Amino acid sequence: MIRVYVVVEGATEEAFVRDVLGPTLCMQSVLLIPRIIGAAGHQGGRVSYDRAKHDISHFLKQERGAFCTTMFDFYGLGSGFTKSLLPTGLANREKVARIEAAVKSDLAGSLPESLRVDVRFLPYLQLHEYEGLLFSDPDAFALAIDEPRLMPQFRRIRGEFATPEDIDDGLQSAPSKRVAAAFASYDKVLHGVLAAKSVGIAAMRRECPHFNQWVASLERLATP
Repeated sequence: MIRVYVVVEGATEEAFVRDVLGPTLCMQSVLLIPRIIGAAGHQGGRVSYDRAKHDISHFLKQERGAFCTTMFDFYGLGSGFTKSLLPTGLANREKVARIEAAVKSDLAGSLPESLRVDVRFLPYLQLHEYEGLLFSDPDAFALAIDEPRLMPQFRRIRGEFATPEDIDDGLQSAPSKRVAAAFASYDKVLHGVLAAKSVGIAAMRRECPHFNQWVASLERLATP
């Protein structure tokens, strides 16, 4: 079994990796081990690069036969990730790819070559945030949170964008903000995981190209 530590932003992502994505990859001999960023007892929140680098380095050093990846939201990404230094005019998908590459390059340059960061670290940023994945199947999303009345509204939101990952990162129009505006009782952990189970990894992979690339890279770890 291939072991992969997944440094995540908070409890929602931890539950998603443990209860939704993890069982899917476990069937392919890849064991995902989610860990919330920060000290023990930390509940997540804005991710700074210094904190991420510390935790990723820790897991790469702790178990040299294991791999490490991340699941952080691009929306609201914290200080140190050079987000504000990227050239203007880049598509968000390109921004994410550049940040992921920069993080990997920095870690590879600051950790011993013997840790094989180039092979063992697979950075991933979620475009734009976790809730974007749930719009891969708007009807399943609405039914999972027991709000079938929201199916037309969720369909309209999804229909405005080429993919769920393109739902924008505005302060009031990011995926989670749109959900909260329609359903004030939305609980990111409880409803977010129920919806993810209902939507399913297959739909997310079909609708979300960047997410699909990440899952495919994890699957390949089990290939000799």
